[in-house]
Amino acid sequence: MATKPKKKNPRLASGRKRARQDVKLNAANTSLRSKYRTAVKKVEKAVLAGDKTQASALFAQMQGVVDSIADKGIFHKNKAARDKSRLSAKVKALASTAAA
Repeated sequence: MATKPKKKNPRLASGRKRARQDVKLNAANTSLRSKYRTAVKKVEKAVLAGDKTQASALFAQMQGVVDSIADKGIFHKNKAARDKSRLSAKVKALASTAAA
């Protein structure tokens, strides 16, 4: 993974502290973004495989992950709602095709 070129150090102490905090925040946000995307991909993979029970179980888990990360502001709440809605429709369609 390529790293960004280092910026010059800020002169003021408050600027130096902000730069230190930004490194930690960036790492935390990156981790949460990855967790969100992984949860969504797991559900999509289960839907493509046609596994109704696993897809619905993973969807239930994914909802909690998506909501908590949207609450923290990592992703916009509307994006989270859109992702949940689309995956819910896919899981329901899978359930209806399996029943028919």
